Amino acid sequence: MSKETIIVWFRQDLRLADNPALHAAASKGDVLPVYILDDDNAGERKMGAASRVWLHTSLQKLNESLSGHLILQKGDAAKIIPELVKETGAKGVYWNRCYEPWRIKRDKAIKQQLDDDGLDIKSFNGSLLWEPWDVKKDDGTPYKVFTPYYRKGCLKAPDPRKPLQTPSNLSFASANSLSLSDLELLPPPAEGPWDEDMISYWQAGETGARERLKDFLADGIGDYKEGRNMPAQENVSRLSPHLHWGEISPNQVWYAAMASGDPHERNIDCFLSELGWREFSYSLLYYNPEIHWKNLQEKFDTFPWNETCDTLPAWQTGHTGYPIVDAGMRELWATGYMHNRVRMVVGSFLVKHLLTHWRRGEEWFWDCLVDADAASNTASWQWIAGCGADAAPYFRVFNPITQGEKFDPKGVYIRRWVPELEHVEDKYIHKPWESPNPPADYPAPVVDHKAGRERALQAFKEA
Repeated sequence: MSKETIIVWFRQDLRLADNPALHAAASKGDVLPVYILDDDNAGERKMGAASRVWLHTSLQKLNESLSGHLILQKGDAAKIIPELVKETGAKGVYWNRCYEPWRIKRDKAIKQQLDDDGLDIKSFNGSLLWEPWDVKKDDGTPYKVFTPYYRKGCLKAPDPRKPLQTPSNLSFASANSLSLSDLELLPPPAEGPWDEDMISYWQAGETGARERLKDFLADGIGDYKEGRNMPAQENVSRLSPHLHWGEISPNQVWYAAMASGDPHERNIDCFLSELGWREFSYSLLYYNPEIHWKNLQEKFDTFPWNETCDTLPAWQTGHTGYPIVDAGMRELWATGYMHNRVRMVVGSFLVKHLLTHWRRGEEWFWDCLVDADAASNTASWQWIAGCGADAAPYFRVFNPITQGEKFDPKGVYIRRWVPELEHVEDKYIHKPWESPNPPADYPAPVVDHKAGRERALQAFKEA
C-alpha cells in the first residue's frame, strides 16, 4: 500500500530539527520538500542582494541534509503549489507560518483554494516563541511598549513549545525541479567576488547555526550584558541570520540558553530578553502591516527630512569622517552584518546628524544585511528615529565620538574596518581630525557633531 504524499513548503525555516511542518508531514506519509523563490508576490519587498547570497548557501545545505530531494521552483507560489499538487497527487500541503503582510495575504489565498479542493492544509508556528495574537494586554489590545510586552505578556504566557527532534522516518516523493543556479540568487560575475568574500565570514546552514549557538553559550554569554556593547569583543551571539532563515528556531535557542545556567542570572536574562525584542518586533509587524514605510507615531509625518540625501553616499560607503560610523558601515558591506551597538550609532547618525529619512537607512540595510528581517529591521529603524513603538526619545542623539570612546576605547574595531586609521594614536582614533598628523586618505567629518545635534533637536521640536 503506497503512502500518501504531503508537500512541505519550506520558507524561512530551512532546517530539519524542530520543524513542526516537516515533523507533522513525516508522520503522515512521503514528504515532498519544496522551496519557491516568490519575487512575484514579494514585489518591492523582495529580499536584497546579501540575503540572496545567504539563501543560496542555505538552500544548498538544506538539500544536502534532505539527501538531494529538495524541489526548487521560482515564481508565483499561488500558481506553483496547485501545479505541484496536480503533478504529484499530493493529499496535503504543510508549512510554517510567516508574518510579512504580503506572505499572509498570499498564504490565505492558497489555503482557501486548496481547502476548496479538499486537500489537507495545515500551518504551524515554527518561527516564534509566542504568536502575536497570544500576547496581548488585559484589554485585548496589542502591547506598544517592549518591557511590559516581554515581562508581563511573554513571561506570564504559557512556556514556549519544546523543540522537536529531526524526524527519523523521512521518506520522499519526487517532482520536477529547477537547479539552484536557476534561481539566480548570486550576483553576476561582473560585480566581482563580493558574495564569496561576504559568505566566507559565516557558516550558513543548520549545522553552522548549531555550532554558532554552542560556541556562544560556551564562550560569549558569560559577559553578555556588558560585553554585547563592545564591538571588538566576542560577546554577541551572531545568531540573527540563522534565526531569520530558520536554520535554528528561537525555541532551540531559548531552551539551550535556559539550560546553560540560571535563567535569572543577569547575562542569560539579558540574552533571553533580546529574543523577546525579536518577538516584539513581529508583534509590531503583525498589528501594523504598513510599518516598513509608515511612521507608527503619526506626529513624525511632517518631520523636515533632508530630501536631497546629499550625504547619504558617504554614510553608505563608510566615509563620513566619524570612525565608529565608518567602521560599522564597512563591516556591513564586507560581512552582511553589523554589531548591534554600532547599528544604533550609525542609525542615529543618519536620521539625526544627517536628517535623512529612516526609510533610506532601512532600504540600505535591507539590501546589505544577511539578517534583513522585515520585523526587526523596520522596528529598529523606527525605534532609533524616535517614530516607532517604545522609541528612543527625540532628544537622544548618539554622539559618535563618545560612543566610540566608551565602547571601542583602543580603536580595535575601528582599525579592523578602517585601515586608513591603523597608525593613528589611541587618543585621536575617535577624532582623527585633531591629530597633529591626520591621515591624508581619510575624509573630514561630513557634519560637525555639535551643529548636527542642534539642528536635529530643532527639527524634532518643530515637528
